[in-house]
Amino acid sequence: MTVSRLERQLAFLVEVDKLKNVLRRTSLTDGSRRENTAEHSWHLALTAMVLVEYSTVPVDLARVLRMLTVHDIVEIDAGDTFAYDKEGNATKKDRERRGADRIFGMLPQDVAGDLRELWEEFEANTTADACFANAVDRIQPFLQNKADGGTWRIYKLPLAEVLVRMDPIRTALPGIWPYVLNTINEFYAASNSA
Repeated sequence: MTVSRLERQLAFLVEVDKLKNVLRRTSLTDGSRRENTAEHSWHLALTAMVLVEYSTVPVDLARVLRMLTVHDIVEIDAGDTFAYDKEGNATKKDRERRGADRIFGMLPQDVAGDLRELWEEFEANTTADACFANAVDRIQPFLQNKADGGTWRIYKLPLAEVLVRMDPIRTALPGIWPYVLNTINEFYAASNSA
C-alpha cells in the first residue's frame, strides 16, 4: 500500500510533536523550570515579529518565521547541544544532519526540500534573513539569562565566551547591541564583585 501525501505530512506533524520533550539548559524567565525546544521556537517567532524593526537590512519576515520554526526540529534526534559544550559541539553538525535527513525525509519531496532548504540557510548564516534569525536565536536566551545570570551563572561561563555567542546580535541588530552588552557587563561586574 502506498502512503499518501497527507499521511506523510500528518506523520511528520506527529513526529515533530516530540520537540516538546527536548529540554534546553535555559530556564524560563521565572526560573521555575527548563524550557523545551518547542517553547523556544515559538518564542523566537514572536521575538522576530516584535524586533524586526531593528534590522538594518530588509528581511523577509515570513521567511524568517518559517526558518525559526524549523531550525531546531533536528534536535528531536540530535538533542539540544548546549551552546557552550565544546565536546557536544564537536559532533553537533553530524548529529543534526542525520536528524535532518530522517525528519525532513518523512515529508513529500517538495515540502521536504523547502523545509530542509530553510534549515540549511539558517545553519549557513549568510543571508540577511538567516543573520536576523540567528540574532533572534541569541536574544531569546539572553532575555532568560538577564535577570539573574541564568546559564551564565550556573555554568560559570567566561565573559569572553558569552560575548562571542552574542555576536550575531551585534552584527545583525546593532541598535540592540548596546543594551545587550550593557546588561552582560553589569551581570559580570556584579558577579565579580560578589
